[in-house]
Amino acid sequence: MKRKKLMKTFVIILCVFFGLCAATLISGFICNKNLKLHEIKVTSTDLPQSFEGFRVAHISDLHNAEFGKDNKRLLKMLEEAEPDIIAITGDIVDCHRTDTEIAISFVKKASEIAPCYYVAGNHEARVPEAFETLLAGFEKAGVTVLRNETATIAKGEDSITLIGIDDPDFTVMSYSYDQSGIVDNALKSITPENEKVFTLLLSHRPELFEVYKANNIDLTLSGHAHGGQFRLPFVGGLYAPHQWLFPEYDSGLYTEEGKNLIVSRGIGNSLFPFRLFNPPEVIVAELSSQ
Repeated sequence: MKRKKLMKTFVIILCVFFGLCAATLISGFICNKNLKLHEIKVTSTDLPQSFEGFRVAHISDLHNAEFGKDNKRLLKMLEEAEPDIIAITGDIVDCHRTDTEIAISFVKKASEIAPCYYVAGNHEARVPEAFETLLAGFEKAGVTVLRNETATIAKGEDSITLIGIDDPDFTVMSYSYDQSGIVDNALKSITPENEKVFTLLLSHRPELFEVYKANNIDLTLSGHAHGGQFRLPFVGGLYAPHQWLFPEYDSGLYTEEGKNLIVSRGIGNSLFPFRLFNPPEVIVAELSSQ
């Protein structure tokens, strides 16, 4: 009799365990496809009055993902957001299964919605031949590629400076090198000397926020962290590249010392095939001086 009760208890526990596993997998699958729009208001006293309400759509870590045929769902979300510009912060392809056609097709259609600005991530650095194909396709699409360069965006008599830097993996392919030194040197060579100029930085790596603040960047847009991939209630992201367990900068807006960082959860996946409590997102940053 006791043996039957033990067997029954064991079967119940086993069923509950497998049920939870199945629910987690289903939730992860649904989460992968549940694209969200996330609007964030960013305040800076350096913002010129003409740019009040300026909207920047932020796309990161596409990793060859598609939402609908030819990314129809993603593009519709971008169009309905009515951005003034679209910023793409790296890993638009995946080095493990690189497909440049998806990326080029996406930017062609996105550039019809608003001017597009792009910086590369660590995945592009790992596929140099495919990256050259991307650059050629982006040029034809009218996308502005920023490789340790700046661009000026003007409205009336006012302007802001857009800065884009290469991922440090373009310099040295290693986990042991000084990433912060490479990025710091790149920024020092191109950041405006006038500290009153509003600066918007596109950089793939969020973990270098200290470097961005030290170079007087008003707003940085980053990705790379994938939202921590698995997000836990009251805890946040579980793991992010180059930040490891429980990353400090994994999702949303961070404001420190009057400077702002927005980290996108990204859109696609790389080594991990699914997300948990961490839907892919398009961010729209609305700029304000107050």
